[in-house]
Amino acid sequence: MNRTSEAGRAAAPSPPSEDRYRRGARRTTAEPLTASWEPAGRHRRKRRRGLKGLVANYGWRIYAVPVLLVLTALVVLDTAAPTKIGEAGQTGADNAGGAPGTSTSSGPPVATETPPAKVDLVNIPTAELPDGPKYSEQGAGTWQVVPGGTAQAGTGRLYKYAIAIEDGVDAADFGGDRDAFARTIDGILADQRSWIGTGRVAMQRVDSGPVDFTISLTTTNTTHGLCGFQIQYETSCWHPPSERVVINAARWVRGAKAFSTDLAFYRAYAINHEVGHVLENPHEGCKETGQPAPVMMQQTFGVANDYVARLNEVDASNRGRVPADGKVCSPNAFPVAPR
Repeated sequence: MNRTSEAGRAAAPSPPSEDRYRRGARRTTAEPLTASWEPAGRHRRKRRRGLKGLVANYGWRIYAVPVLLVLTALVVLDTAAPTKIGEAGQTGADNAGGAPGTSTSSGPPVATETPPAKVDLVNIPTAELPDGPKYSEQGAGTWQVVPGGTAQAGTGRLYKYAIAIEDGVDAADFGGDRDAFARTIDGILADQRSWIGTGRVAMQRVDSGPVDFTISLTTTNTTHGLCGFQIQYETSCWHPPSERVVINAARWVRGAKAFSTDLAFYRAYAINHEVGHVLENPHEGCKETGQPAPVMMQQTFGVANDYVARLNEVDASNRGRVPADGKVCSPNAFPVAPR
């Protein structure tokens, strides 16, 4: 035991010399790695205080701090402020990151569509053609049938019809697509609110063979020659000798003031009104103030009985049909009320 202790004491290493920790001193492989506590220089440089000290210690970075603080404040303010309608030209679905029809403001939703302006149906000349795009005034007096047909719509007596466009009508008047123009008319006549909804008639478009009538988009001057121009406002008509429903291009393009900006609603009225004459329905007046006008009322001119009656004084065929009784209806495009 004593020998072992002595041998152990003899084998014990001597304490490490402090020289090993000096910079550049060589260490043996048996020694642990240690970091020098001395700085790179023999004497540490004294830090300066104040602005000069900050500049000396941090260099150009010290100037970026105020700029970053200002930018941060601006971002916070911009994020917290509510978005106003009209800023950056965006509202509703145009808001970046917003769902369609929503706003980033905390207030109630704001309508993104401008409602049509209300029309004074009594005190202004509603028969005047509204302002709008150009339309075809002079055509050749000949028509080209649009190819295509439909299945029968409705029950009762079947009326076959064709659709044609006068030579000389600018393509812009019917949207540049003859087939789409024809489909619009097919859709109107196949609507259950149209004449097939009465249960007494059926409609079918054909492009050959005998027809009961042809719906013809026609220039204004040709329309005047077929329909007459006693009431000197643009209108359409049913022309029995040629079995043509003459649709005036001016009205198809611009509509009528009583219908405000709802051009599709007016076009449905124009087709249903003139096809109503094919079915031997005469003109009517407003039956009750505030109610939808009969489709056989001359709504192209207006929906006030007094005004329409005054216009009809120059037209012997219509004189006295509408009483000047002060009744005013609302515009209506269909002969059958919605169910």
